[in-house]
Amino acid sequence: MIALLSSLESLVSSVVPSARDDRALRDELVSHCRDILTSTPDFSFWFQILQIHEFTLAPPRPALPPPSRRSTAPTPNGHAPSPRIPVSRGESKAELLKEYRAKNGLSQLSEHLLLRDALYLLQGISGKYIRFSSQEGSNIENTLVFVDELKHVISAPTKALIHRLSEVGYLYIRVESYVRETEAAAAVGMIKQSLCHHLQAQLTEYYRMIAILESQLASTTTRSEDAISSDTVGRDDGETSRLTLRRLDVWINDWRLRMRMMSVCVEAARDTHGGALVNLIHGYADNGDPFVRKFTDQLLEEVSKPFFATLHKWLFSGELYDPFAEFFVALDQSMTQAQYVHPSSLPGGIGQPSVDGAFGGDSEDVLGLRESGLRLWETKYQFQKEMLPMFVGEAFGRKIFSTGKSLNFIRYSCHDSDWVITREKMSDTGGILKYSDIAGLERSIDAAYQVASQRLFEVFIGKFKLLDHLSALKNYLLLGHGDFADRLMEALGTSLARPANTLYRHNLTAHLDTALRASNAIHDPLDVRRRLDARMLEYSHGEIGWDVFTLEYKVDAPIDTVLDPVSMETYLKLFRHLWQMKRIEATLNAGWMRIVGGTRNFLRVPELEIEWHKVRIVMTEMIHFVRQMQAHCHLEVIECSWKILIDFLNKKEGDLDALLDAHQSYLDRMAKKVLLLSSKTGKEDNFYNYCLTESSRRDEELDIRRGVHTGRTYYDEPGREASDPLPGLLERLGEYGSSFTERAQTIVHYLQVHSDLDCRFLGVRLSFSDFYKSKKELAQAAQKSGS
Repeated sequence: MIALLSSLESLVSSVVPSARDDRALRDELVSHCRDILTSTPDFSFWFQILQIHEFTLAPPRPALPPPSRRSTAPTPNGHAPSPRIPVSRGESKAELLKEYRAKNGLSQLSEHLLLRDALYLLQGISGKYIRFSSQEGSNIENTLVFVDELKHVISAPTKALIHRLSEVGYLYIRVESYVRETEAAAAVGMIKQSLCHHLQAQLTEYYRMIAILESQLASTTTRSEDAISSDTVGRDDGETSRLTLRRLDVWINDWRLRMRMMSVCVEAARDTHGGALVNLIHGYADNGDPFVRKFTDQLLEEVSKPFFATLHKWLFSGELYDPFAEFFVALDQSMTQAQYVHPSSLPGGIGQPSVDGAFGGDSEDVLGLRESGLRLWETKYQFQKEMLPMFVGEAFGRKIFSTGKSLNFIRYSCHDSDWVITREKMSDTGGILKYSDIAGLERSIDAAYQVASQRLFEVFIGKFKLLDHLSALKNYLLLGHGDFADRLMEALGTSLARPANTLYRHNLTAHLDTALRASNAIHDPLDVRRRLDARMLEYSHGEIGWDVFTLEYKVDAPIDTVLDPVSMETYLKLFRHLWQMKRIEATLNAGWMRIVGGTRNFLRVPELEIEWHKVRIVMTEMIHFVRQMQAHCHLEVIECSWKILIDFLNKKEGDLDALLDAHQSYLDRMAKKVLLLSSKTGKEDNFYNYCLTESSRRDEELDIRRGVHTGRTYYDEPGREASDPLPGLLERLGEYGSSFTERAQTIVHYLQVHSDLDCRFLGVRLSFSDFYKSKKELAQAAQKSGS
């Protein structure tokens, strides 16, 4: 019995290390062991086991290790600790657990059964012992459930491994359901169809892998069952080749990454389409993982094929085939039926005789078929930045958009007979566009853009004579032909002085034709001269011909793309301003000739010589002012702006948008400098308003001479007698001179602070001797002295 106690103490000390230093704990554990041995019927059996255990644990005496410092240290109870006994090398804990489960009627579920269920899970199918279950509110089974049985158990590590395997099955369900739903849906975009095709090819490869695994499982099922029945699992000769859960996990590790990527693309594809979908997938290409980057490149290579097919057709032929609105170029459906109408197809158009045999008349729309060229160019196709893939870039996207629009414009607006040559050039620059050759794509875009832009300029300048039309607008509406403006002023002077309701258009056009024939304008092309017309604006009571007369230049498609209605309004505004200055100049010249000739011949009144001298000084000031303004408008503004525009056209660089921007800049520059518009003053303090005021004053004077009473005059004042008009005339002359000087001072003041350098230089020219500045200073000094 003493030997038994010694053996139990050694066993407890070896199994429970903390009992070596705790006497009370060791005695308690030894007591429990004695109770267990006492309650065991076969006492001799356990006694023999303990003896064998003690014998096996006793180390051989020649190989005794040196005593350690810890073994010689006394314990708190005063006893030396017992030597550490090594653990037995007998059965493993797994075998002991297996014996325990066998004793209680429990067994671990066979691995080949778990493998069978795992293969089902990889296909999204619930197995016998492991099933998918869906949570509330979810249509996809995303929860794994293990079926509990009384006689079979699944260990926690095995469950964790099966959870890893089931992730692939769950992702497979999501991808497969998306492919099935997309194929069953109607009106699916081509890019989504391409995505589904690639996903289906990946799933087919996945099915092939599952079939290989099932064949391996079937070949080892019988051997695995024999191994389990013989209780030698993992020790048979085919251990190195048979399928296990861990080997299955290794097999599908690559597919786990693939399914994750496909699942991400599937979820993103539900809310996006077209170029936005390609753009989203391309976002995953910038990844440090080589596998993710390679998989994304392969996916984009397939998915982007419809995009590049649409791109090729748009880039090299100007045709947009995008039935599902997936391209970054969108077509306005309201403009699908609108087409450019060539002028020769319109009754009374350019190139056809009009009803009256003279000018072609208004080019009105016929049955609503004609659309403004600029409106068609700007609104028929729209650029959608959100649908542009990132690998193209916005700069190249704009070039693609412009190239296709230009080719479409050449084909349907310009009716280019040399379209075959252009298309051959485009096809030479093109090739197979694909995602894997981005550098080749950029080269193709640049080449196509240059060819299309070059051809567009050639058509506008060569076929439709854009330069001739721009020159005609400059010569006629901007009064570039000085002799034409003088002849027209002479021919219309007497007619425009009459009331507006007494004028007729055929008389105006006759005078216009006379001015054209009597000036150098007769050498201009006939087509250009036929487009020029004279007409009257809407007039009200009391207006005369000078208030409503204007020239009009008629344009048609496709020239109206550049010379749009808004631009023509600007030309008319400039013409009105320059025409009023021309009228003032002619009036001042006629008045000067009358004054100079009259004073020498029959107006020699000695007492009025000083007054005539004052009149000549004021008129000289006016003439100087008007001529400086005309020189500024024609030499420094119009001619310089024209030089910039011609230089751009000669370079033939850019597209139609660049041409429109250049022409608009040309008009804006002239309108700002001719009309003296300034953003600093807060209002349009320009010479145009002054001309209108001065013209109104002169018209009022003419009305008085004609006997038409339009307002209160000098003669209406009480105490005045009509028999002595000289004091009133002299007073009015003084008022006119001082009023003009004050207005000239105001204009010069605003010109000195104008934002444009040319306008500031005009202020220097108008007051080169500080004439107006001196008067202003004198007026201020007089005001101070008077106060």
